[in-house]
Amino acid sequence: MEPLTEKQRKVLEFVAARLQENHPPSQREIAGHFKLAQNAAYQLVGYLKKKGYLVDVGGHRGLRLSPAYRDETADAEGMPILGRVAAGEPILAEQNIEGYMTLEKLFHRPKETFALRVSGDSMIDEGIMDGDYVIVESGSKIGDGQIGVVLLDDEATVKRVFLQKNRIALKPANHKAGYKTRYIRQFDKDVRAVGRVIGCIRTEVR
Repeated sequence: MEPLTEKQRKVLEFVAARLQENHPPSQREIAGHFKLAQNAAYQLVGYLKKKGYLVDVGGHRGLRLSPAYRDETADAEGMPILGRVAAGEPILAEQNIEGYMTLEKLFHRPKETFALRVSGDSMIDEGIMDGDYVIVESGSKIGDGQIGVVLLDDEATVKRVFLQKNRIALKPANHKAGYKTRYIRQFDKDVRAVGRVIGCIRTEVR
């Protein structure tokens, strides 16, 4: 594909970011964001369409990433986002793809996050099921009452953490199973807070 000028690249990145958020921008919004005259914004979008990066599917907010550009970046950009259910046409139609999603973009801080696969049912009342993946912000402070990952004797556990005077309470969330809260000494050398849980991904719909 043809190379872009710096200004064209910034407009393309802005459009792609808005599509990822399921809010396709109008050309007026592009002009406002970059403090350009509408004619200048129209010209920049025209260049991006001419060079094959954008297509217009019609309407006030019809800008989309072109199939050629999506094919070029798909491996790096992740899975397609099909923003809204389309009435009267197949949901998997090319024009309904509004961007691409990766875990890095979804959770915003890829260098400080990692995933752990959950084993067990002790947190199901919090919506964390056996086999799910929790996304952990590594090294972050676990606030009182937050869900976090704690390392106990080299074994990681995910629980709601409560900070008490000289101890930490690790509270499970499965009322039906009757799991008990575990109490540990706050400064025990075999205990380490890994990080705060910032998300959960379910790979199997139950």
